[in-house]
Amino acid sequence: MATLADFRDERLKKLEALRRLGVDPYPAHTERTIGAGEVASRFDELANTTQTVVGRIVGLRKFGKLAFIVISDMTGRLQLFIQAGQLEELDPEQSQLGIKQLNLLDTGDFVQATGKVIKTKTGEVSLATTRLRLLVKSLRPMPERQGFTNKEERLRRRYIDMNVNPGVRQRFIRRSKFWQATRDFLNKHGFIEINGPVLEHTTGGADATAFRTHMDALNQDLYLRISHELPLKRLLGAGYERVYDIGPRFRNEGIDDEHLPEHIAMEWYHAYWDWQDGMRFMENMYRYVIRQTFGKMRFQIGDFDVDLDRDWPVWDYAEVIKKHYDLDVYHTNLDEVRLKLKENQLEVGKADNISRGIDKLWKKVRKTVAGPVWLVNTPKFISPLSKSNPDGRSVQRFQPIIAGSELGNGYSELNDPLDQLSRFQEQQQMRDAGDDEAMMMDIDFVEMLEYGMPPACGWGYAERVFWVFEGVTAREGVPFPTMRHEIDRVTRKIYPDVKL
Repeated sequence: MATLADFRDERLKKLEALRRLGVDPYPAHTERTIGAGEVASRFDELANTTQTVVGRIVGLRKFGKLAFIVISDMTGRLQLFIQAGQLEELDPEQSQLGIKQLNLLDTGDFVQATGKVIKTKTGEVSLATTRLRLLVKSLRPMPERQGFTNKEERLRRRYIDMNVNPGVRQRFIRRSKFWQATRDFLNKHGFIEINGPVLEHTTGGADATAFRTHMDALNQDLYLRISHELPLKRLLGAGYERVYDIGPRFRNEGIDDEHLPEHIAMEWYHAYWDWQDGMRFMENMYRYVIRQTFGKMRFQIGDFDVDLDRDWPVWDYAEVIKKHYDLDVYHTNLDEVRLKLKENQLEVGKADNISRGIDKLWKKVRKTVAGPVWLVNTPKFISPLSKSNPDGRSVQRFQPIIAGSELGNGYSELNDPLDQLSRFQEQQQMRDAGDDEAMMMDIDFVEMLEYGMPPACGWGYAERVFWVFEGVTAREGVPFPTMRHEIDRVTRKIYPDVKL
């Protein structure tokens, strides 16, 4: 049975034969008048016109003086109908192949074809090709779809996955639409996109363990940002009133179906708004972004039937915990919380404190909620960067619960510098006690608040929103997920002299 190395050796021989003919197998210049997939849909308009198409060969059949080549590009597929006497002869300087050189082509090669749009005797829309140029000679054959099903292999060689599974390629077009719709909605409402730093002296804005790196130019350790929050709020202090940032953030935590250490996220901040303004705004934004991305508002997500056009009820955090666990979040202690965790078969960690324990209890409830539902009035000890409600115990935070997940976070932003300093100090005590996810002290941010930051509402969501509505896991939801570095044994054999 032929191996990948055998196929590659055969293609290398064809590559050498092309070069002996004087053909450049990798020319730079190409031409195209129309997408391959557009020809069939516009046949009545294009019939008998001369067109030039490009694409990867996905099918190749040769019968004496006839050949049928199927090519594919981003727009779809098209058959090239090739006939001896109609196809121009070899022209090495143009990388142009004649009928005699078709045996040097393989599936996976890229070609450029010029000819008239016709229908064959069987009714197949085709290009009666008169000129055929080689654009790329491929050295490895694409695997068959049915033979390329190993999940790890698919994720590791996503460029193959997207070729043999066109639906995966379409997924990332929708992902692009998701972020474009996010930008469009914010821009239409007067927001300005300003990109903040990825490398920070002090990182904050979320409970997460940061990645640490070293900058030689400053001879200092820096952190990869875990959030966009604090630089954007500094911009509010600088006088901007509506700002947002879309880009990667990094959290040195585990990989599971909902989380990746590196992912894309967005945060916006609006001066002179509070959480209720933000909540009304986000209902409309969710509906706009999801409709623009998927073209619908109703989804079956796992066991949940989710309709974004329905009313979004509002749930109070403390009332939810009281209803499900008979626990008063404002008058409890760590022993009571740990007991409730055990009673509900939830893990009790050594580093757990009251806030983390109660959050675990809430997440057990959350998994049962179809939504959309707004969760509000989160206890202050769970949200250290948010403005307090008049009761002093809870904060002005709002989160959408959809299909068992929290798909965003919004706040009336804390702008009292002394209150913020106190909360940073509490977080620092938690870090000193061994909680690496607690927030770092950021005295520069406190300084900014002392100069004054206007009342504001802030909001953030990650691409997990897209993953949930797309119905995929985190790793399936990004083009190239981070994986353990490995070199395929076939590749090691092919390149024995290369240090891998």
